[in-house]
Amino acid sequence: MTVTPDPAVIAWLDQEDKRTAQTIRKYGVSLEYVGGDMRRRETPFAYTIGLFGMGHPELLVFGLDARTTGLLLNDVADRVRAGEDIVPGQVLEFEGWSHRVTVEAVPNPGQIAFAANRFYRRPDEHSVELLQLTYDDRDGRFPWDDDYSNAVWIQPRPGDFTAW
Repeated sequence: MTVTPDPAVIAWLDQEDKRTAQTIRKYGVSLEYVGGDMRRRETPFAYTIGLFGMGHPELLVFGLDARTTGLLLNDVADRVRAGEDIVPGQVLEFEGWSHRVTVEAVPNPGQIAFAANRFYRRPDEHSVELLQLTYDDRDGRFPWDDDYSNAVWIQPRPGDFTAW
């Protein structure tokens, strides 16, 4: 059975592609933010779209509000655009933010980066790569450390999260 695509959906997706391309041209990346519901243990997450076009993995972060997410992703994306390669295992520090971030490879990007894959016309099985930016708690501990103070579901471990 052949399903005929809905013309309204096709038009909306075309407009989204245009908006994404314009945002990337103007700012270097577009951010895809998906709000969560902390009461239902659904963590918000966001990722960049635009770094893959420069030959670099996209960036992903969980559990932050939209403002902090934007500041973090844009800061790290600016580093990439300035020529820095962000790699798994790297620890990043930020002026004006007390947290450190560890960079981790995401083994299942095709189950998360739907908007990036759509923009780059990549099937899920050949997804853009993602690097997760995992931040420490107020005491400088990461989710894998003893006595980590945040709920682990807020920052799922790479490979434990799917967006569907």
